[in-house]
Parts: sequence; structure tokens; C-alpha cells
Amino acid sequence: MLNTIGKYRWTICTLLFFATTINYLDRQVLSLLKPSLEAEFGWTNSQYADIASFFQFTYAISMLFAGRIMDRLGTKKGFIWAIILWSLGAMLHAWAVPAGDGLLKVLGWVGLVTVPASVLGFIFSRMVLAVGESGNFPGAIKATAEYFPKKERSFATGIFNSGANVGAILAPLSVPWIETHYGWEAAFLVIGAIGFLWLIFWIIFYEKPEEQKRMGKEELAYIQSGDDASEIEESKTEIKQDISWIKLLGYKQTWSFVFGKFMTDGVWWFFLFWLPAFLFEQYGMKGTDITLPLAVLYSLTMFGSIGGGWFPMYFIKKGFEVYDARMKAMLAIAFIPLVVLAAQPFGHISSWVPVILIGIGASAHQAWSANIFTTVSDLFPKKAIGSVVGIGGMAGGFGGVIITKVAGALFDYYKALGHIETGYTIMFAFCALAYLIAWFVMKILVPKYKQVVL
Repeated sequence: MLNTIGKYRWTICTLLFFATTINYLDRQVLSLLKPSLEAEFGWTNSQYADIASFFQFTYAISMLFAGRIMDRLGTKKGFIWAIILWSLGAMLHAWAVPAGDGLLKVLGWVGLVTVPASVLGFIFSRMVLAVGESGNFPGAIKATAEYFPKKERSFATGIFNSGANVGAILAPLSVPWIETHYGWEAAFLVIGAIGFLWLIFWIIFYEKPEEQKRMGKEELAYIQSGDDASEIEESKTEIKQDISWIKLLGYKQTWSFVFGKFMTDGVWWFFLFWLPAFLFEQYGMKGTDITLPLAVLYSLTMFGSIGGGWFPMYFIKKGFEVYDARMKAMLAIAFIPLVVLAAQPFGHISSWVPVILIGIGASAHQAWSANIFTTVSDLFPKKAIGSVVGIGGMAGGFGGVIITKVAGALFDYYKALGHIETGYTIMFAFCALAYLIAWFVMKILVPKYKQVVL
């Protein structure tokens, strides 16, 4: 069938996959360097949490506007600006300390000096990174809606979303090695510069489907199958009229996505930012010691992302409507993170026990993520997808801020008592239960498929 209709859409999916890989490479450098930076600058867990949460807070706010910008500028231009900014932000970390000294002088003039220069400099660098990175998922989901029919979107989303896992695998394979041989500054510079290479291919290969000369009419018709006439007509031109956030917030479909992201995004942020610290605190691993465990853990998540994207097809083939099939798949996925409850009780057996169990939980998150993103394109017309993803992304970012701040405070509190493992037990319990809570609220808000008409 691919030979008949063409397969250029998978080239676009490949571009989105590599963009997401780079996105997660850039954001994970800091967590891998945490032990070294803490030793050099004397950070506490709470100060590291401040740096991470400023990234998440800025990312959350920026997601709201990134979605709107993607809808306004179009996918190609929006992605260009996003990756330029986040690559520069990633590289800026190499000069975070001098930047912090400069900011400290400015803030000192107005009496606002409350944090060390190193913390301030990294906060500023993370904020720049966050503004740029906020464009990745609104842009990728919008591009997927443009280039794939509804029945293939969750599978395509699962594939490009697995780039997050590949980025998380490549980071521990590369960052500690670069730091060991060239210093922590080089790690930020080298990893940050990769985005500019991707940009060349994006400029060359991406155009709106209707303007894509590399794609045949048969494939375009296949992509548009299932779209109504108004969506096809709108896709022929860039959308110039913004849909107000207030109007979108008037729909239960929006709140379903918002709550699902708020409850579950923080789990992934927690794994991403705190797992290296967990392995260090509990098992004394740092530097290249954590390379293999994290590589194995995030390798597991690739199966979750791609498998989770395919999973709704099982129910679609049994005759269920697309949205109903997706919700059935998400319910099954929501039970899987419960295995994380066993990470601490059985962690004394071997460090590999929590690594495998958390890997299974993180894999379930990626399966969930592939589907929850796609509920937006199930329920909303293409002209609103970027904005709705932005609203939900903002909610997910705020959820991540809360999780990060709570985790930092818990870990410092229990570390002072000599029982830091209790803090991790509490956090793992939340990570295990979050998806079931999210699913039931989403189901209450949107019990049956009903597409929003704008």
C-alpha cells in the first residue's frame, strides 16, 4: 500500500524524531552534570530544584504562546525560530557563571541578591533554553496532523516521541565522556550545537503538504482522508485568525487534555531531572558509572513510545472509533506504572531492580504521552491544535514545577534526617498512581467522542 500512496510523510516523521532527540539531549545535560556542578559550586538539592523548576515554569508559560505562534506562523517558520533559540540557550550554559556574575551586579543595585551567582546564571540559561524548547511539541503535533491521517497519528506521534528516549539514552553515553575529556562547559557547547545541523534538513525538506513537491497527489489524498471539507480547505492557506484561549477553555475537551498533562508530565520531569541524583544518593553512582543503567532504562522507554502509539490500532481493527480506541489503550497503559511502587522496597537486592522497574514506568509514560497528545488532533480541528497543545503543555509544565519543588524539599528534609530513601518512596508512589487518576478525570470530562467545531 505504501508503494501505491507514497511514503514521504515518514520523512517528515523522521525529522520530528530527530528534533525531539535533540530537544531531550539539550535538556538532560544539566541533570547528568549535577554531581560535578554541586561539588564545584556547593549547590543544595533545593538550589538544584530551583534551577530545574525555573526551566519548567518558563517552559510552561512559553508553551502557551508557542502553540499560538505555531498556529500563527505555520509549522515550518515556527520550528525554525524554536530550534535556533533553544540551541543558543543550550550553549549559553557554558557561560552561565559569568552571566550570573553580571546579573548579580545588576540585581545587587536594586537589593535583590538572594542566590549565588552560579545558581542565577544557570537559571537564566535554563529559561532561554525553555523558551525555545517549548516550540517542539506544539510544532511536532501540528506537523503530524498536517502529514498523517487520523488513524496513523498516534503511531507517528509514538515514533517521533521516542526521540525523547533516544535523547535520554544518548545523553549519558556522551555527556559524561565529554565532561571527562574536555570539561563541563564543552558538554553544553557540543550538545547545543547539534540543533543547527538539524535546521538545515528542516529548511530543505519541510513544506506544507499542499505545497510539497516531493509528495504525490495520491499520498496527499490519503493524508486528508477522514478530514472534513472545512479542514481540507483551511489547510490550503496559513491560518491568520487566532482562536481565543478563553474560547478554547470553554470546552471540556480542552480541560480533559489539560488535566491529563498536569497530572502526568511531572512524572517524566521527575524521572528526567532526578534519576541521576537517585542513583548517586542511593548507590553512589556518578559520571560514567550511570551510563549503562540510564541507557538501559531509557532504551525500555522506546518500546513504550512506539508500542503505545501502535496500541490503539488494536482496538480500531476491532471496530472501535478512533477516540474510544485511544482511551481504552490509555486505560491499560495507566495500570503499568504501578510497578514503580516496588522500586524502593526491593531496591536493596540490586541497583538494577529500581532501574528496570522505573524503566517500565517511564516506558508507560511515553506510551501514555503518544496517545494523550493525539487526543488533541482527535477532538480539535487543525487550526486549533497548536494552541490546545500549548495550553496543555503549560499545565504539564506547572505540574512539573510542583513535582520538582516538592521533590527538592523532601529530599533535603529526609537527607538531614538520614533517611533520604523515604523521600524517594513518597515520590515514586505519586509517579505510580498519577496516570489512573488522570484517566478517570479525563473520562468523566469527555465520556464519548465529540469533536469541537470552531
